[in-house]
Amino acid sequence: MRYRSALRGAVLNVAMLIAMSSAAYAQQGDDLRQAAQNPVADLISLPFQNNTNFNVGTLDNTQNVLNIQPVVPFSLNQDWNLITRTIMPVIYQPPFFEGDSTDFGLGDLTPAFFLSPKKPIPIKPGVGLVWGAGPVFALPTSTDPRLGTEKWSAGPTFVALLLTKKVVTGFLINNLWSYAGESDRADVNAMTLQPFFNYNLPKGWYLTTSPIITANWEAPSDERWTIPIGGGVGRVFKLGSQPINAQISYYYNVERPDLTGGDSQLRAQWTFLFPTK
Repeated sequence: MRYRSALRGAVLNVAMLIAMSSAAYAQQGDDLRQAAQNPVADLISLPFQNNTNFNVGTLDNTQNVLNIQPVVPFSLNQDWNLITRTIMPVIYQPPFFEGDSTDFGLGDLTPAFFLSPKKPIPIKPGVGLVWGAGPVFALPTSTDPRLGTEKWSAGPTFVALLLTKKVVTGFLINNLWSYAGESDRADVNAMTLQPFFNYNLPKGWYLTTSPIITANWEAPSDERWTIPIGGGVGRVFKLGSQPINAQISYYYNVERPDLTGGDSQLRAQWTFLFPTK
């Protein structure tokens, strides 16, 4: 109960800071907001993405996953960037069924690398295409066997998006296959697809949807997919001299695994932005 109360307090604080940010608003321009919505922008960022999953497993418990996912670009030459994006999950895992245990700790580390052109490809006036591609890895860093796969995995990842003044939309996709690790654990063959759509409003506000669709190809067909629908609101603003991107959204799973999936998710994200220019 104390954990849930603290979680509700954190979500309320994020929402309150977004709502009160008019007093602290000092936007660097639409370019900063657009870069914050671009997964392969030439922008250092440090997102803290908190995902609260409701009614998980046969006991309808609440799971929480905090993803710490720094994004750091490296300039290769005047035309190309290498974007590094690493996800480190901190997981509160309740029991899935009677007799199961509760666990808390780190999950598997997932670093990804995107080779991406520095400048958008012009499609037509006011519309640019951005893309990035490279490898993604999953490292068995979990502090408890239930919080990770105990497998070494790798695969390709790709992102593409269209940029306009009002809209940033696109998708990010990857698939991981295991190639080493504990022999008594299930093989990994899993896809993650994240379409995203952001509609920009005045004064740094925007409407957003970015559901995380997953498919476990090793699972039976009726336990394979997690498909959420929903959305939320966000804002890019400044607290003092520090640019911030904050958002809150809610998703309902129209398809999910019965044993391990939740029926809905509340996502609250707080991102520190560090423009390189």
